[in-house]
Amino acid sequence: MTTREKPLVIITRKLPAPIEARMCELFETRLNETDRPLEQPELVAAVREADVLVPTVTDRIDRAVIEQAGPRLKLIANYGNGVDNIDVEAALARHLFVTNTPNVLNEDTADMTMALILAVPRRLVEGGMRLVSGEGWPGWSPTWMLGRRIWGKKLGILGMGRIGTAVARRAKAFGLEIHYHNRRRVSPKTEAELGATYWESLDQMLARIDIVSVNCPSTPATFHLLSARRLALIQPHAFIVNTARGEIINEKALVRLLEENRIAGAGLDVFEEEPAIDRRLLRLAEQHRVVLLPHLGSATIEARIDMGEKVIINIRTLMDGHRPPDRILPGGY
Repeated sequence: MTTREKPLVIITRKLPAPIEARMCELFETRLNETDRPLEQPELVAAVREADVLVPTVTDRIDRAVIEQAGPRLKLIANYGNGVDNIDVEAALARHLFVTNTPNVLNEDTADMTMALILAVPRRLVEGGMRLVSGEGWPGWSPTWMLGRRIWGKKLGILGMGRIGTAVARRAKAFGLEIHYHNRRRVSPKTEAELGATYWESLDQMLARIDIVSVNCPSTPATFHLLSARRLALIQPHAFIVNTARGEIINEKALVRLLEENRIAGAGLDVFEEEPAIDRRLLRLAEQHRVVLLPHLGSATIEARIDMGEKVIINIRTLMDGHRPPDRILPGGY
């Protein structure tokens, strides 16, 4: 693979200590001790020198970066499930392998999705903040801080992949009625298990459900999949939850509908321009119209260690002369 005894692996962000320690044992490893996101010139310098680059969702590995890759670079081992931060076509054109870390954060992301599905209609954050805000709690009242029941409501899942299916299993246990839209219909066995209703038309599903859960990957085809036109189809009493990627929703259109009370509320773990957050969304959060979280979907110790182990397996497999198990295939992202 290289004339070095060990491949040079450059990691763009700070990873869990056990993963960094293991990588340093196995490879010539360059760490990011400060955890500061790298600027584009630094990413270019990394791909010119490295045998393996380990980026994260915060690193934009675009065509301009990839085209300056040095002859040693063989693998971009993304530390994350999605690869929307990488120009996969440009990488494949340079005969570079691109890998991700699938199937290790499904349950954690589904847990976070379910937490938001509960938190937004039941006003959990608003109620908790009331206790510490200094406003005081007047005590129990039959009419104070009433939320919405979720049992019996229609949940519309946008993207019935592994995470969407994990969300559906949790939601069914809470008594929600499962509806979904997906590129492909899931198996009859899965539909029967979940009691799920498939909607070929996303428009028709959106107009009929009570809670929308966004769980599809970010691709060119899903950019603003929930467009201004589609968001306007959602019923005024409905809620939106997004733990996938911010750009799947037209965020400006969503804000307008929330401000105009044409959607009941939202729970967002991701944002279109993150880490920047629209100031109007922050105001809505202050008004308890939305629940905002700082991209915590996979933020468990277990998930982040499992992700790192996937990265290590992909690197070692390539070092051994085999194709990495989690490689992204042409057209497969």
